Amino acid sequence: MDVQKEVVAVVDRVLDLRGRGGPLNASSRLLGHVPELDSMAVATLITSLEERFGFTIADDEIDGSAFQTIGTLVEFVNVKLSQ
Repeated sequence: MDVQKEVVAVVDRVLDLRGRGGPLNASSRLLGHVPELDSMAVATLITSLEERFGFTIADDEIDGSAFQTIGTLVEFVNVKLSQ
């Protein structure tokens, strides 16, 4: 499974980006750079990642640093998948 590809697909779907702004990659900035990523979108994104990858994210496991870039979000998902 290509985790980055799957994370990008979830982000694109949840934020309804439809490819706007070009292709998302590991260095694509998220928090503070994508207007669609507000607090409600973060909650929906967390739930969507849980559903897609089959893990649970506790409130104290995640903070804004996971949403800095696609790369940091992929890193977070990879850590969760390895647990």
